[in-house]
Amino acid sequence: MVASLRHQEKPLVWLGGEIRTPPLSPPARTEAGYLLRRLQRGEGLGMPHSRTMPGIGARCHELRIRDGSCSWRVIYRIDPDAILILDVFEKKTRKTPMQVPDICRKRLSRYDHEGSEA
Repeated sequence: MVASLRHQEKPLVWLGGEIRTPPLSPPARTEAGYLLRRLQRGEGLGMPHSRTMPGIGARCHELRIRDGSCSWRVIYRIDPDAILILDVFEKKTRKTPMQVPDICRKRLSRYDHEGSEA
């Protein structure tokens, strides 16, 4: 049964960002990996772990990772065949930095355009 579950997991497609130690602490990196694995298995995540990001696009969300006195965000989109990682950044204020949605939309546009040509 374990093999059949793994077969159904969606791959992660990295369009931007990294989850590394440093700058993330080992516990924060572990939490990010655990939450991404849950997404790969098709689990829906809600607050406090994830929230929708409709300003970036349909099916876009952010993972919210606490790391001591700071927070990390992993912007992702759930596609039928994969989880797309769009960006990873340290959240320093309540508002998402203005350049993040723009960067993510550009990465998605390029990804979607290249996929339609294949």
